[in-house]
Amino acid sequence: MSGKKRTGNSLMRILFMGTPEFAAESLRRIYADRHEVCGVFTQPDKPRDRGMKLGQNPVKETALLHGTPIYQPMTLRDGTAAEEIRSLEPEIIVVVAYGKIIPKEILQIPPKECINVHASLLPKYRGSAPIQWSILNGDKVTGITTIYLDEKMDSGDIILKRKVQIGEYETSGELFERLKYVGAEVLSETLRAIEDGTAVRTRQNEAEAVYVRMLTKDDSPIDWSLSSEQIINKIRGLKPWPMATAVFGGKLLKMHAAVKTGRTSDRPAGNIVSTGREGIEVVCGDGKTILITELQEAGKKQMRASDYLLGHKL
Repeated sequence: MSGKKRTGNSLMRILFMGTPEFAAESLRRIYADRHEVCGVFTQPDKPRDRGMKLGQNPVKETALLHGTPIYQPMTLRDGTAAEEIRSLEPEIIVVVAYGKIIPKEILQIPPKECINVHASLLPKYRGSAPIQWSILNGDKVTGITTIYLDEKMDSGDIILKRKVQIGEYETSGELFERLKYVGAEVLSETLRAIEDGTAVRTRQNEAEAVYVRMLTKDDSPIDWSLSSEQIINKIRGLKPWPMATAVFGGKLLKMHAAVKTGRTSDRPAGNIVSTGREGIEVVCGDGKTILITELQEAGKKQMRASDYLLGHKL
């Protein structure tokens, strides 16, 4: 155990590393479970909005509310971060969507090792954007996995898994919102098991490993030669960022929502079949049509496609 005594009735002395809201929910759960958070590492502040003022990320905001020491190093590989972590003497390091690879020097510091909360059913979807890719690929089930960290990306021994069903028209943003709570709950169970000495270690099957890449705005344009299901999955999977886009009436529009119609057409893929109260009906590569129901013009608010049609002829 760490040389520093735990405070009050706290459980474990934890160093937390994370950045977005998904991670902040796990940090809030750690505080609620009465663990002692000896420090929080998070990404450096970045400019926000048009004023380009430096903004605080959700993990930093959460740590500030609890008066926890905050560290925002540009790198973890120059030895400085490792020294700071040693001085904090954590029993365990919890990493949730931090955004940096943790070097071996740091992995070896805490006696109860480093653990990670990952938003997929590992070994499927190692790497960036696992939630988005589960939707882009049309999966019906995803989940949360907690693992012991090693030097490779998301390849450490599994501690716990929790499956979660994906809704038919659920977007990445909606799934993020649900999974952040599941992640916090599974982390809580994981920490209890480690504290009690009952945590299991299950090696990942490397033959089943699937790696996914980060998404970029280059992924946005819709290829209408794809099937209707693939296109709907793209619209769901790329929301809220980088968003699926298509050109209608000479304007590039962001596609916010689309549904199946159950209809077919012999027109070429990408052709508009009808417009009206329901939205914009478009032919896909498999001959089936989908209905664009929510969209957004650059610089304007999201709106129903039917409302957009009131002022635009396609």
